[in-house]
Amino acid sequence: MSAVTRRGLALVASFLAGALLANAEVVSAEKDALSEAKLPLDELRTFTGVFDAVKQDYVEPVKDKDLLENAIRGMLGNLDPHSAFLDAEAFQDLQVGTSGEFGGLGIEVGQEDGFIKVVTPIDDTPAQRAGIRTGDLIIRLDDTSVKGMALSDAIQRMRGKPNTSITLTVIREGVRKPLKFKLVREVIQVKSVRSRLLEPGFAYLRITQFQAKTAQNLQQELQTLEQKNQAPLKGLVLDLRNNPGGVLNGAVDVADDFLEDGVIVETKGRSNGSDQSFKATPGDLLKKAPIVVLVNGGSASASEIVAGALQDHQRALILGERTFGKGSVQTILPLGNGTAVKLTTARYYTPKGRSIQAAGIEPDIKLKALKVGADNNSDLDFIKESDLTGHLRNDRTDKPENTPSENPPDNIPQGTGVDGELAQNDYQLYEALNLLKGMTLVQNRKSG
Repeated sequence: MSAVTRRGLALVASFLAGALLANAEVVSAEKDALSEAKLPLDELRTFTGVFDAVKQDYVEPVKDKDLLENAIRGMLGNLDPHSAFLDAEAFQDLQVGTSGEFGGLGIEVGQEDGFIKVVTPIDDTPAQRAGIRTGDLIIRLDDTSVKGMALSDAIQRMRGKPNTSITLTVIREGVRKPLKFKLVREVIQVKSVRSRLLEPGFAYLRITQFQAKTAQNLQQELQTLEQKNQAPLKGLVLDLRNNPGGVLNGAVDVADDFLEDGVIVETKGRSNGSDQSFKATPGDLLKKAPIVVLVNGGSASASEIVAGALQDHQRALILGERTFGKGSVQTILPLGNGTAVKLTTARYYTPKGRSIQAAGIEPDIKLKALKVGADNNSDLDFIKESDLTGHLRNDRTDKPENTPSENPPDNIPQGTGVDGELAQNDYQLYEALNLLKGMTLVQNRKSG
């Protein structure tokens, strides 16, 4: 055995022994890790043989650090699409991203068949404004093919200094030729909660992703909406479409805002501490007013936790398309040298014990994102009974006959269905509002 091989074997054995010992402390503090864990010596000899061959015979010299980090990336990358090694820069980017601000294109991505798949573009970012869509497969970054590229490397290439550009080549279902998008990087400041009044009493609230302060921001937005409405809200449309997820506790807190009690989500894994049950605390911000939750194929992870919890507790109706189906929990394990491992450590389950992994949340009412056009005959006035000569008068009302209906209130925002703009711009939201009105009517009749 060469000196390089011996050094490589000692280095790898030392590294793996340390990793196994650290893992054993998490998995079972009661067991002696050294006695329980057996090093796979045959496989380590194979590894060090490859390590030795690359060190001695590869056409160009390669640093030990690069070889070992690439080996770690390969080890984690073959577990599942969400486990990854985070170098110092990627780890720092992750920490900044969860706080709500980072530099780049504003695009959430995953990996599929060796390419980079768009989970969702973030609202009001270069990616969203350029027309990048959920489901697009990125095949090139500038002139570099992403085939076989580590997800972390692809993300690193897409991020960069503001005002610098990058060209994304994507394949889109239903489009024959690849599409090219030239994007200019910006400082992405993600506002996780946006809201507005759809009509008096009926609110719209969109969560773009779950951050540590999302529930706090949601409470502030609801207070502002009630002040604008000058009365308690009658109902809420909660829009989780194209929400890729985020911080688990952020999702739990949002679901808790609308639930009085019961389980919100449970997680189950192999290590101690991975089995957890998150429960709701008393207090419903809407005081049981109806909720309709909008979801689609870009709703993933934490957004599926919220949708599943509200659906299982029959607190909301889910409308839209089947969600993404990411039912796993990733834990960030810092390694002490500025790097970290993002490791899938558990699966999560809805209050009724459902696993949505690779299955998603099925909406109560399925509705695809449709485009509707204006009816050219909508302005025609149909003849009514009151228009007929000699019609019987209504003896139960004092309202004068043949008077035009009252104009819609001035305080109703444009695009809410009064003039049909909402139906044309966002048909799913239009139907959600109609459904919400129906739920409110039923609730009022039951209470009356």
